[in-house]
Amino acid sequence: MNPFKNFRFRVEIDNITSAAFSEATIADSTTDAIEYREGNDPLHVRKLSGLTKYGNITLKRGVTDSMELYNWKRAIEESGAEGSGARRSVSITIVDDEGNDKARWEITKAWPTKYDPSDMNAKGNEVVIEVLELVHEGIRRVM
Repeated sequence: MNPFKNFRFRVEIDNITSAAFSEATIADSTTDAIEYREGNDPLHVRKLSGLTKYGNITLKRGVTDSMELYNWKRAIEESGAEGSGARRSVSITIVDDEGNDKARWEITKAWPTKYDPSDMNAKGNEVVIEVLELVHEGIRRVM
């Protein structure tokens, strides 16, 4: 079985239809270990599971005339993450050379914490990139 290529993927965000990304970074998830020693066993420490934390998702794409991502971030600034429609489901799917879905991660209750349009440089010829960083409350691989 061959590993999948990392350059063929699709990002889907609830209610955002025009978002093709050149890069998607899925951060790690970690579960804290809590050390616990029982009073009747003074020589050994048990390891219990604690809080699970999720790193941010970073999405990058070339700037277009679409304002959907910026408007989503702006809505957070104006109404907070608890506003209507602010938290959204996101999925990142790896596709094979034939376009078939091969691996998929589902991100729950995501909202943009950072929006960063790239710097401008009159001497350059690169595409203008916008970066959207998402916080969320969970990620799981479903395929």
